[in-house]
Amino acid sequence: MAPTSPSASASYKKKDGTLAISSDLQSITWTPKNGSDSLLSLQTASVTNLQQTPVNNPKVMLKIFVQGPPGQGQSQESAAPVPYVFTFTSPSNARTEADAIKEALNTIIQNTKLAQMPTRDGTPTAPAAAAKPPWYDDNRLKADMALQQSLLNSNEGLKRVFAESLRTKPASVTHGQLVSQFWSSRIHLLRAHAIEKSQEQGAYNVLSTVKPRVEDKRRLNLSKEQIQLIFSQHPLVKKVYDENVPKVAEEIFWSQFFQSRLFKKLRGERITDADPTDSLLDKYLKYDENTGQPANEFERVPHLINLEGNEENVSQRQGNRPSFDMRPTPVDKVPIIRTLNSLSEKIMRNVAPADQHLANAENADREVYNELQLRDLREQEEQKRIMLNIRDQSRFFSEGNAGEIKKEQVVAKQDPTASLNMLRSDFSRTYIDTPQVKLSRLVEPEDGDSSDEEQSKPKKEPVGSKASLASAKSQIFGIIGQRKAQADPESSSSTCGLSQTIFDRLALTHATTTEFLTQFWNAFLSGNPDRASEIASMVESLNRAMDRINEVAKAAEAERQVELDKLKKHAREVMASTGRRIRLAEVDGGEKVVKQLMGPTINALSKATAEYQKALAQQTAEGQS
Repeated sequence: MAPTSPSASASYKKKDGTLAISSDLQSITWTPKNGSDSLLSLQTASVTNLQQTPVNNPKVMLKIFVQGPPGQGQSQESAAPVPYVFTFTSPSNARTEADAIKEALNTIIQNTKLAQMPTRDGTPTAPAAAAKPPWYDDNRLKADMALQQSLLNSNEGLKRVFAESLRTKPASVTHGQLVSQFWSSRIHLLRAHAIEKSQEQGAYNVLSTVKPRVEDKRRLNLSKEQIQLIFSQHPLVKKVYDENVPKVAEEIFWSQFFQSRLFKKLRGERITDADPTDSLLDKYLKYDENTGQPANEFERVPHLINLEGNEENVSQRQGNRPSFDMRPTPVDKVPIIRTLNSLSEKIMRNVAPADQHLANAENADREVYNELQLRDLREQEEQKRIMLNIRDQSRFFSEGNAGEIKKEQVVAKQDPTASLNMLRSDFSRTYIDTPQVKLSRLVEPEDGDSSDEEQSKPKKEPVGSKASLASAKSQIFGIIGQRKAQADPESSSSTCGLSQTIFDRLALTHATTTEFLTQFWNAFLSGNPDRASEIASMVESLNRAMDRINEVAKAAEAERQVELDKLKKHAREVMASTGRRIRLAEVDGGEKVVKQLMGPTINALSKATAEYQKALAQQTAEGQS
């Protein structure tokens, strides 16, 4: 089902009515509200020009010029056009509806002119493609009220947000302005819904899915669409129906058909002797399933896969028999394969082919053969490479260890004698009274020589000490607390401790506040001075949005206080009856949770209000100066 054509409320000659373009884009019709008035229909192919009132004019009018009838001695082209003036009367979307009608008519006029343009050889071009689908035009989507209502009915959350926005809108913003702003930020949803509504169910194997039921043993539960699909996919059934239904009642015919051998044959099932016979339908078992189809649409098996034809032309009866799946089999053995293949071809005939280059039937087999060649069985071509013999390859890998090479170069440049003299002088200054020192003392430091890192490490407490027991106790209780928090149903609840009523109210408040913020920033950042009053009313809406958040917070806190009072009352009753004090459990929710959940939104409201006050102060200062 395609999206609805553009329509609008318009008056013609001071009479109210509806102006609409037909679904086939061939005519534009004005239908009066009063049934006694005459209907006006204009052919879109005869429209020559359009005129519309300026944007700043509050009265929205559209003048359509239609080619008039030729007078005596005049040709059709020289006839004067006849104007038709329509005044759009919608209180909120008059300009939008007029733009949608005008845009659609402009597209039709351009396509008509393009179709009449001659080609180089003098022949007219083929008719231009149909106008673009309506979902590509944002203005038509915003003016299509039926589509918007359908989307609201299919999306309950969006419907609640829309209703709440209408209920809490400022008085200075009209209904039409709010609706236009609301859908301007949701064009993608309208486009997706329009495309979804335009989808249609394709053809399918109806006999494999239909399951007729006989109601009251007289009436067969079979829809009209299923019967049409059966006739289109199986012309033989249509032939049998045309020849026998006038003589046999329709209910009896279909009940016999779904129990007959002909039905099993068309489904691709194997017919057995146990199946019931039918003198009326069994005579059609030997008929071709494609009876009624044109002769050039009969099945043509390509020679490449025609096993039976290959067996007749080139018989290979010597040696072992071919495998089972390579032997030609009669239709009766595996009927379902041929039935499904034939039905699939019938369904795919209505699909645009992807192999346009195989349109020539003479070269089709050769093209298919080239595509189906097993190229992976060919011998691999020998790769021709040039062998490079390099003697010293280490210089090609010196980039990764550049630091080590640099150190080696520094060491290589040092004088061994000077290095040994420096080592002896250091040794004599360190060990003055010791002529001989073990090498291990020079290489490994003594126990007292500990680094700063080892001293900074925490001292490991011995097992069983008081400190280690306290550490283990704190760790165990910490793990228990974490597991308790994870197992607590309230902590993992999706409502964050709030009741479902308060949470739904908070979610709706958040959605409407976000909507008002979106509208405010769209107007504030537009830079249009004419929208100053609209921006001021939007700021009032933002202030009221903050009040609504506070009201929800108060309601949540009151609800939490009621729960606390219940717990305290229970504790007092236990104390009075048993003399034992019980510890009150924590109660989640309340004003704190609401403020935490709405924290980003509250910050956004503060930011928007601050920016508006800043811009207002700047404009006031500029005006005074």
